[in-house]
Amino acid sequence: EDVKPFTPEKTKEIVMSLQQPAVFCNMVGDWPALRWNARHLSAMLDGKTIQFRLGLKTVDLVPQFETRCSYVKATLEEFLAWSCGQPSCLSGPFSCYEHSKYWAYADYKYIARIFEDKPEIFQDIRWSDFGFPGRNGKESTLWIGSEGANTPCHLDSYGCNLVLQVQGRKRWHLFPPGDTSFLYPTRIPYEESSIFSKVNVANPDLKRFPEFRNTTAHVVTLSPGQVLLIPRHWWHYVESIDPITVSINSWIELDADHEARVEEAITRMLVCAIKSAENPSDGDLWLNPTEVEATSHEINLQYLNKAVSAYFECQKASVSEQARPSSTHAEQRASASCKRKKREVDCESEGCKLLTHEFGVSTLKAEKLHKIPFGPHLIQVLPQSQETGLMGAVAVESDGRDLHENEGGHVGKLHRTRKRLVTSNDCETPAHQMGPDSSPNASQTALSTNDLLDCLVNPHVISLVAQLLLERIRI
Repeated sequence: EDVKPFTPEKTKEIVMSLQQPAVFCNMVGDWPALRWNARHLSAMLDGKTIQFRLGLKTVDLVPQFETRCSYVKATLEEFLAWSCGQPSCLSGPFSCYEHSKYWAYADYKYIARIFEDKPEIFQDIRWSDFGFPGRNGKESTLWIGSEGANTPCHLDSYGCNLVLQVQGRKRWHLFPPGDTSFLYPTRIPYEESSIFSKVNVANPDLKRFPEFRNTTAHVVTLSPGQVLLIPRHWWHYVESIDPITVSINSWIELDADHEARVEEAITRMLVCAIKSAENPSDGDLWLNPTEVEATSHEINLQYLNKAVSAYFECQKASVSEQARPSSTHAEQRASASCKRKKREVDCESEGCKLLTHEFGVSTLKAEKLHKIPFGPHLIQVLPQSQETGLMGAVAVESDGRDLHENEGGHVGKLHRTRKRLVTSNDCETPAHQMGPDSSPNASQTALSTNDLLDCLVNPHVISLVAQLLLERIRI
């Protein structure tokens, strides 16, 4: 019998209260999903094509946003052949992309969609062991990448994240919510629920983004059989460091997501209204390829009203739940579905704002952190400066396992035809627009629409607007 280090109840308590990243070890040894390496998945998909995102391996000062990547549809068999450099790839979907120069990523694949004809395999993933009965592959997503495949640094507006590493290793660079202003947040490219950083954290441009020096990176290398907890609103940049990597994740819903949805709806209205007013010939690829449905101001207004209604419904349910003596804080979990991701917090809404440095720090560390059972089965991902002996990532190993082994419906999404995209989101003032004193030339327009948007939809500003809007409804 496989005895796990934590009961489902204890694991859920940790997940819902811990507000710093940590790695669970020895919790999934009996999961059939551990067999889901790329070759096994290829056999299960049986020739079905999936979309891959391709990016250059060259290191740039600008993040490789999804709008700057190329896209192909291919089978996993073709992907594996390409990743091995087989001659058959000369005429396949990857023929234009030399393996030594490009990485490929089948990211964010909803298991319920790609395996809709094989629902029995959903049971291979058992999030019930983490205290979430009934949650399995149906509520999970799949990520398959080659070496170098990466996700730009961003935070998820909704929920917390549990990530199971199946094959290969991935390196995670995580930053706490209090570092938001140092990461230069932007909503261009726009994607609901994802706030991107302008900084390429793997190769930061410190001249343009000097405040990045003030960040506190938590770096960890996740190995097969380990599960990483990414708490609510933690920034993360993720990169595959082995030839083939496979991960499975699930975003956990939280009560705090209802207010976050109001904030996202406000952001959506502003971004769409302002960017849609621009001349289309400008060619600014502001919409992330994940946003694939038509929208309008009327639809966005409906979305906002639905988000506000759901928020107040949650408030009523929360008051009713708290009135029950037997109710516990850990059991108060939202049941409404979310677009991507979600997490419970132990503070009032004002204390849960993105730029509040005290979020989950003073209260949790003083009252709860000492109760967390850290040890060989639950390993803290510490700030990089606190680690010794390693200049790069901190490897977490589980019971001697060899480290060298190995998207929920969108509501009213936006649309942009997918194509090969090469536009940068650089908003720096061009040299020819600068005066002799290095200030913007008054005769030139130095500020762009994106500069204005970065101020208007800054997470701190949107949070304040959401509070004012909700207060207006209460009145």
